[in-house]
Amino acid sequence: MSMSTLVSIALTALLVFWAVGAYNRLVRLKNIIGNAFGQIDVQLKRRYDLIPNLVDAARKYLQHEQATLESVIAARNQARSASERVASRPGKADAIIALAAAEQTLDGSLGRLFALAEAYPDLKADQTIRELSEELTSTENKVGFARQAYNDAVLDYNNAQGQFPALLVARLFGFSPSAMLQSTESAVERQAVRIQL
Repeated sequence: MSMSTLVSIALTALLVFWAVGAYNRLVRLKNIIGNAFGQIDVQLKRRYDLIPNLVDAARKYLQHEQATLESVIAARNQARSASERVASRPGKADAIIALAAAEQTLDGSLGRLFALAEAYPDLKADQTIRELSEELTSTENKVGFARQAYNDAVLDYNNAQGQFPALLVARLFGFSPSAMLQSTESAVERQAVRIQL
């Protein structure tokens, strides 16, 4: 074999090894995104499980406010469905956007419930309501931390798949950018849900 043939074989082997390494890195980063959303999903499920208990506990005090209670449960069900769709496709922009919209609706419904609860001293004093509110607040904090970890994982992946020369492998094998969980733009929506009863 000639020297040029050996050099060509060596360069081809290096290129193949580099491409395999780039592909494996992208797969690993994509899996990290799935794991990061899994952490969010655990906390969201906990949140979704707490909400019906909170509504049931508030129902005896708010019997004439059925529309508010039903809107909270409907928003919770919508958010849970959106979360399940994202869990099956972490990082997909359309699923993330639907989840963000559903969570925004749920936050608004919970906000209305808690604002309404301010007018009912017996409801505010109920031990079960206070305990559920504290658990919900703790869960909200955990969701916030998990979202940050998810967004960090998406940023690492998007940087890896968008930089040259790994971009060539990403395009060749269909690695597309993942969507981050964005906060809403409204100043009112950016405020944390207050759960003080």
